[in-house]
Amino acid sequence: MVVLEDFFKEGKNLNQNRFITRSFGWLFLSNDSYLLKFKSQASNKRYFVSGQHNQSKMESDRTLFHYSLLGLYLIVLPTWISLYFLQAPYGKHNRPGWGPTVSPPLAWFFMESPTLWLTLLIFPFGQQFSNPKSFLLISPYLLHYFNRTVLYPLRLSRDKNAPSKGFPVSIALMAFGFNLLNAYLQARWVSHYKDDYERDELFWWKFLCGLLIFVVGMRLNVWADEVLVGLKKQGGGGYKVPRGGLFELVTCPNYFGEILEWFGWAVMTWSWVGFGFFLYTCANLVPRARASRDWYLEKFKDEFPNDRKAVIPFLY
Repeated sequence: MVVLEDFFKEGKNLNQNRFITRSFGWLFLSNDSYLLKFKSQASNKRYFVSGQHNQSKMESDRTLFHYSLLGLYLIVLPTWISLYFLQAPYGKHNRPGWGPTVSPPLAWFFMESPTLWLTLLIFPFGQQFSNPKSFLLISPYLLHYFNRTVLYPLRLSRDKNAPSKGFPVSIALMAFGFNLLNAYLQARWVSHYKDDYERDELFWWKFLCGLLIFVVGMRLNVWADEVLVGLKKQGGGGYKVPRGGLFELVTCPNYFGEILEWFGWAVMTWSWVGFGFFLYTCANLVPRARASRDWYLEKFKDEFPNDRKAVIPFLY
């Protein structure tokens, strides 16, 4: 009896142990499930908040881009009108009254520099960053501004007969501000907002036609700059009437070349961004070319050919 009684006691204890073990096991399992559920809900909430944050950032950037593009178009007409009556005081149009000055090579490097560092800073954050076509498209833009930011100031600095008149800091700051705006627009469009690289069946046609125009314009622009810098060296830092090549047809073939470049860029990008930059280039350079022609006529009188146009061969 004692043996049976002990057996039943042990069995009862065993069942209680099993019940307790199962109960605690269920409790632990229930707690783990609740913890997992809690973690899942927290994770979903975190992803939801993160998604909202990213969406807000995208909307903010899109708004900034649209207002920047609108700003580019809004300054075109005022730029044209103001430069028609008042030329920026640098180069042959230099005059006192515009505040402190710096050396022209330093000014050119400073005011053109955003086109390089800001473009390279923004570009990797675009959705099209990994698309080889976006790299191909931005390359002519960077090539032009590598010449304008680095090589052109170096050519100026090597001219020991360069005039002593400095470049107004106020003009350099205004140009720096425009280049911040324009570099943001061009880089952001090519690397992010241009989303039809693979769908655009005419991409290569537009790119190659625009690139041909761009290369012709850049070659003309660089050649004319070299001629003008060379004439300053020959003239002991002064000015001479340039002759030869397209200088026989227009006063400022360097400006005509740059206008061609950005017309080619507008064709390559086929965008409101590229076209806006082309319009602004015309608004900036065409009135200055007209003023340069008047300056040559006044300074050199009969020595300057009266039938030479300002910037566009045979037209203007």
